[in-house]
Amino acid sequence: MSLSRKKRRMWMLALGLLGLGSATALTLTAFQDNLVFFLAPSEIAQKHPDPGRAFRLGGLVEAGSVTRAVSADGRPEARFRVTDGPGTVTVTYTGVLPDLFREGQGVVTLGKLGPDGLFRASEVLARHDETYMPPEVAAALKRTGHWEPEKGAAPPASSWNTLNPASASQGRANPETARQGG
Repeated sequence: MSLSRKKRRMWMLALGLLGLGSATALTLTAFQDNLVFFLAPSEIAQKHPDPGRAFRLGGLVEAGSVTRAVSADGRPEARFRVTDGPGTVTVTYTGVLPDLFREGQGVVTLGKLGPDGLFRASEVLARHDETYMPPEVAAALKRTGHWEPEKGAAPPASSWNTLNPASASQGRANPETARQGG
């Protein structure tokens, strides 16, 4: 049984399209696994990212939230909160933080959100100088209304942060001062 020339062409075309479709599907699947999305702390509460899914978390390091320790195996550990104003996420990181990492400065972390709500960072990127802010952080601050670039530089986190641990901890640090009124 011999196929006519026209039917052979149709089969070849069908096999070619099937191969092209399969290659496209495999490529898109590979890209999806490697895509890393950016979320601000307030977006995490709204979007509820899948536990175990890697994404970038960006915002400002909340003043008074950084604690440092050394793990049992001797590696440095840090715990801090990243905020965009309305939302705050606690981050843990094992490793040496960048030299430019400071409270009140912009930061982008790469990691995964655990089921306990704790963001476990595998990488921490700090801003480069006084004028640099990661594009994702700038966009998040604009979306939440905490920064209007045409009105000047981004305000420090302490001026708009709803959770100001510095003032709260100062009131608890010395109860005598609080009772004496200053």
